[in-house]
Order: sequence, then C-alpha cells, then structure tokens
Amino acid sequence: MHEPIQSLHTIFVILQTNYRYLKNTFFYITFILLFSTISFAQEGKKIRVQSDRTIKNEGRFPGATILAKVNKQVYIEHEGIEIWCDQAIHYGEDKFIKALGNVKMKQGDTLTMTSAYAEYNGNSKFAYAREKVLLETPSNTLTTDTLFFDRLRQQAYYRSGGTVRDSSNTLTSIIGRYFMDRKQYSFNTKVKIVNPENTIDSDRLDYYTDNGHAYLYGPSTVKGEESTLYCERGFYDTKVKTGYAIKNARIDYDNRTVFGDSIFYNSAIQFASATNNIKVLDTANNSVITGHYAEVFKDKDSVFITKRALAATLQEKDSIYIHSDTLMVTGKPERRIMNGFYDVRIFKSNMSGKSDSINVDQTTGYTKMIGKPIIWSQRNQMTGDTIKIISNTETEKLDSLVVYQNAFLVQEDTLKAGYNQVKGQTLYGLFKDNEIYQVDIDKNTETIFYQRESEGELKLIGINKVLSSSIKLLLEQREIVDVYYYQNVDGTLYREIDLPENARELSGFKWRGEEQILSKKDLFRGETPPKLTKITGIPLPKEDDDFFDEETIKRLEENKSEGSRLLEQKLEDAELKETNEELDEILKPKKRSKENIKAEKKKDSTSKKELPKKVAFVDHDLNRSARQRDSITVTTLKNQKALDSIQKKK
Repeated sequence: MHEPIQSLHTIFVILQTNYRYLKNTFFYITFILLFSTISFAQEGKKIRVQSDRTIKNEGRFPGATILAKVNKQVYIEHEGIEIWCDQAIHYGEDKFIKALGNVKMKQGDTLTMTSAYAEYNGNSKFAYAREKVLLETPSNTLTTDTLFFDRLRQQAYYRSGGTVRDSSNTLTSIIGRYFMDRKQYSFNTKVKIVNPENTIDSDRLDYYTDNGHAYLYGPSTVKGEESTLYCERGFYDTKVKTGYAIKNARIDYDNRTVFGDSIFYNSAIQFASATNNIKVLDTANNSVITGHYAEVFKDKDSVFITKRALAATLQEKDSIYIHSDTLMVTGKPERRIMNGFYDVRIFKSNMSGKSDSINVDQTTGYTKMIGKPIIWSQRNQMTGDTIKIISNTETEKLDSLVVYQNAFLVQEDTLKAGYNQVKGQTLYGLFKDNEIYQVDIDKNTETIFYQRESEGELKLIGINKVLSSSIKLLLEQREIVDVYYYQNVDGTLYREIDLPENARELSGFKWRGEEQILSKKDLFRGETPPKLTKITGIPLPKEDDDFFDEETIKRLEENKSEGSRLLEQKLEDAELKETNEELDEILKPKKRSKENIKAEKKKDSTSKKELPKKVAFVDHDLNRSARQRDSITVTTLKNQKALDSIQKKK
C-alpha cells in the first residue's frame, strides 16, 4: 500500500527540483543575452562603406582597406554622419576613416564640411579636416585651413586663422570656436567683422548666428563712415546696427569725442547717448562739456547734456565755465551755437554771472543772458532784462557788453558804508584786455555815489544823487574813477546825516553779492549732486572648458588609430586674449580676483591636471603646408632647439 504513494512522492520531488533548475537556467540565459545586447549597443554601430574599388595593402596600410572612386565617389556612413570622397583608407577594427580628395562630410541638415583631407573616428566621434576647409550651416559658412570637429560636444575649432560669412557680415580671427547647440562663435585674437555699414575690431568677440548679436571684450572699435565707437567691453547688434559700450567707452566724430561710463549707439540714424561721467570734447572750438547724461545726433550736429552739465571753453589762455541744468550745442564746427536752460551760472577769472537761460554763438562771439540776468566783476554788479556779452572772435578777448531795459550798475562802497548805484534804460560797457574800462548809460539815468577824499583815510565827503539824460563812467582796475553827466543834469550832494537810509537806494535796487560766484566750485553751490543711473553690465564670456580638455584628450588617445594624423598635432588650445575677468566696481561692487577664480575652478575640478601654458603664435611663413603650420600655432618657439625641429619638418 505504501510503495505507490512513496513513488509518487519521489517523482514530485524530482519534478520540483528540475523546475527550480530550469527556472534558474532561464534567468541566467536571459541575463547573459541582455548583458550581451547592452555591451553590443555600447560598442556602437560599425562604419558602413560603399566603394567602386577595394584594395588591400598590408605593407603600407596594415589592417586597413583602401577604397577608391571609379565612377562614383566613395560613400561612408556612421550614426548620422555621411562622408563622400575620391579615396579613403578604412581601418575597420578602429572604426577610423581617412578621406582624401574632394571630401564632403555631412551631419543631417545642420552641417556640411568640405576639404581636401579629413579624418573621422567612429569611436571618439571626432573629425579633423585640413586644406581648403569649408564648414557650412544653414545660417553661415566657415573657411579655414585646419578644423577640428567634436561630434559628441557638437563643437568646431580652429587656431590658425578662419573666416565666417553670413547674410550681412564677414568675420575673421586667428582663433575660433563654434558651439552648435547655442549657435555661437567665440572668436579670439585679431577679430574683425566687416559689413556695409561698419567694421568691428576686437581682441575677443562672441557672435550669435541666429540674431547677429556680438559681445566685445578687450580693446574694441566699431568704425562707421562718420564715427568710431571704442570700448573695452561692449555689445553690438549687427542686424539693427545698435550697440552698447562700457569700460573706457567713447565715440569719436570728426571734431568731437564723447566719453562716458556707458554709451548707447545707433549707427543707422547716427545717434548716441551716454550715461554717467560724460565728457564731450570739441576740438574745433577748444571746449569741453561734462555731465551725467548726453545725447548726440550726428546728422543734426547736435549735443544735449544734462545732470550737472558744465561747459568749459578756452579763451585767451583763460577758461570760461557755463553751468546749467541742461546744455545743448548745435551747428557745424564753423557755426556752433550753445544754449543753456534753467539756472544758468557762468564763471571766468575776472567775471561771473547768473540767468535763467543763455545763448552763445561761437561764430559771432555773442553771448546772450535772458531771464533775470546778473553779472559780477569784483565789487561791480550789473543787472537788467537782457545782457549781451560780445567777444572778439579773432583775439578771443572780451570786447563789449550791453544791458537792455532796466539796466542797473551797483558797486559796493570802498569802506562798505553803502552802494554806488547807476540806473538807466540801456547800459554799454567796453573792455580792454578783458577788463572793463568804460560804461555808458542812456535814457533817464539816475545815480547815487559815495564821494570820498582821494587820499588818507578816505573820509566821506557826502552822498551825491544826480539825474541826467546819459552818463559816462571811467574805470581803472574795475574801480570807478570818473563820472560824466550829459544833458538835463540835476543833482544834490548830501551830507551823510541829511540823507535818510531809505533814500540811499534807487528804485529797483537789490544787492545780490551773497550769490556771487567766486570759483568754479561755486557753480554748483546749493545743488544736490545728481543720483547716478545704475549701469547695466555686460556679462563676461561663458567660462567653457578648453576644446582640448582633459576628457577629450583622454577620449582621443584611448581610441587612436595608428594611421591618424590628428595625433601628430599638439592637442592644446591656443591661448586666448584677456577678456577683462575682473568686473569694474561700477558694475559689480564685490570683485573676484584672479586668485579666487582659479581657486574656485580648482575646487570644481580637482581631478583635472594643469595643462602647460598656451601662447598664441602667428606663422608668417606662407610656404608651410597646413599640416606644418597647424603643428606650430599652439606654442611660441622659445629656443633655437625648437626652431631647428620645425626647420627639419619643412
């Protein structure tokens, strides 16, 4: 009875054991197949080739197949990149191709490259081309004699001179790098952009191909037909022809230069505006205007300046300063006119004044002060409805002045007992060697003079009040020495005790000596310094790793092929020009020193080894081949031994 049951139990145990064995075997086989598939995928696809003729020559090209054109060019394809050429050497094990003769390399619709010679490594995804290299993208073309192309990072690089052309610009430089993902060229060393309107020169320039934006770093100029913009950090839109410059920014015109902390520039309409610490230098008229905001319209020969505006003009070895809320200069050099508005103040070594507005015609030498004008000259004060000052345009000396309507001349008494006063309808003043020596007052003149003894203690004789049709005053060293009355003279000499205080002032008298401007500093007396506009900085160039960084070099060396000429080149970036790494205090209050920047980089990439210092080298020997030239453009020849090695290669 028990044996059949025991037998069934034994069979069940055997089946259960076999099931577990089969199950484990199934999972093991599945794992092996999956791992093999992943490994195969990681190895990548092989290079596919098509050729009219196939040749083997183990003596010259061990492990390689020679592909040659008969009717059709050799065709090569690998993971989205296609190559056509007249002849190719294919190293199948290394996934490496050397292409020769009418080489064309295409990556989808984004890139096409032609050259006389090219290499492509399927393992490292890296291409190298030389001799008449032309790289075409949908928006631009690049020509050079040697080009490196990294498919993994989608970057192209040259270091021996290149030219980029798009629909409106031609760009040249010694060093260039193209970032395809962000459609940006980074140019360095002898960078130049040429278009029909302008020529741009810079040490370092980043150019975005999709919008035509150019960022300038280091000494840079934008030259047009009638102006030149200079800066050491700037931005320029090559399509709409507008720019923005900071760091030692200036614009040079024919006879005028504009300086400022920042300058906006529109070359299409010849307009510029400058902000903070403005200086406009006019060489045609020996004048300088300063302020904190300015606008320049070149076609209209117009300059507008505000925010603490101050004009200084050199006249006969002496400067005259004019300050107002707003200054405007218009006209060509031979016909310059300056207008000042709102609280005008002027200062010269022997004269100063104030008015609501002022008009200066530098051609005629006329200066007109309007709106409560006043002029001081030592202890003399002149007022009226309008004052006109006339200068000799040839000698640049003061010639005369005219005070229209309600002319009033006041001079403080020698011992400050009161004020000598002359009042009339119109006042005429004459100058000699920039000193006033005669004053004539016409129509309904009135005077009050404190007459004193001419010697000793200058004792007061009396106070003389006179009415007449006109008066002539003679002055020496700005002091009244003689008075002449003409027609209908009526006067009385009063003892001091006989003339009340309120009768010692003519109608309309007002002494404003406390307002007198005695120095250049007084031009700004009582004013609150303007609040300067915060300047928007221009970002420094993006800190990218070297094109030949440590990881890229490792990738190239691990996947090298014996037939590659790429590894004959020095896998180093040429040294870039300085790009003003330290931001100005005006742009960024807290600076980062070079030492801090280096420390931060070291902290971020402690595993990277420091590469030798790179120095740009321009080869002037036009007889060298591209191969020879490219091998020496990354380092300066520092000794005779290095020079000899180059000569041997030639």
